[in-house]
Amino acid sequence: WEFNGSFYQPSAFLMMGIPGLEALHHWISIPFCALYLIALLGNCMILFIIKKTQSLHEPMYYFLSMLAVTDLGLVLCTLPTTLGIFWFNMRRIGFDACLTQMYFIHILSFIESSVLLAMAFDRFIAISHPLRHPSILTKTTVIKIGLAIILRGVVSLLPIPFLLKRLTYCGKTELSHSFCFHPDIMNLACADIKVNVFYGMIILLSTVGMDFIFIVLSYILIIKTVISLATKEECLKALNTCVSHICAVLVFFIPMIGLSMIHRFGKNVPPLINTLVAYTYLIIPPALNPIIYSIKSSHIREALLRALRRK
Repeated sequence: WEFNGSFYQPSAFLMMGIPGLEALHHWISIPFCALYLIALLGNCMILFIIKKTQSLHEPMYYFLSMLAVTDLGLVLCTLPTTLGIFWFNMRRIGFDACLTQMYFIHILSFIESSVLLAMAFDRFIAISHPLRHPSILTKTTVIKIGLAIILRGVVSLLPIPFLLKRLTYCGKTELSHSFCFHPDIMNLACADIKVNVFYGMIILLSTVGMDFIFIVLSYILIIKTVISLATKEECLKALNTCVSHICAVLVFFIPMIGLSMIHRFGKNVPPLINTLVAYTYLIIPPALNPIIYSIKSSHIREALLRALRRK
């Protein structure tokens, strides 16, 4: 502990694996390793295919590349501490290292939310204004959108580590997960955390919350456009281009909303449920997104098959 008058700050936190199943951590690590491997290989494959295939150099696949890079970042943020606990029972993480991991996990989550919104906007333009799509979403515009997404995540979350460092901590230093999460850390403080709670809620609602609302609005407009199409075949073809994105949105937002609600309002939720929702939120989307897009996107599937034939 570091002592400075009445101010206490732990030198480290203790992370938690899966509560009640500590004796089975070595066996539990097997499916986790499989998910991490799928996420790493799958997202690298998506990036490689898009880079090497000239026909995929268009806005939809540029945004998919951003999604793949974000998913790789999330995997690399949580993999060391999660497998460190499962394999070696390495539960200790330094205070500053924990804040750094937390900061990047939240930034990447916010970036993923914004990228999904950008992909929804791309689908709306492609379906509602197909002739104007190339002129609206030029390569320069896509780069500007990507930089704006990164800047928004970095700036909006910058105060969070400093708000946590100002708090006094005492007693319990055990986190609920095998990674650092803002609500989890602030609940260990024995000081007034109203500012942290208020700022966290405002940032969450003004970024991820607004992203989700605009995604829903985009699909309402897409459905209105699709209904006006002449034939049923055209309608189904237009909707089919959105299936992958809809799956990615559901896979990301449902666990994220669930985890946020549990941390803020679910005081009586069993620790095991809390842990499983957290792992679902951070590990399942990076593993499933490459599979979803490989199955549903004929362009990616064909490019993958061509690459395998060349091998």
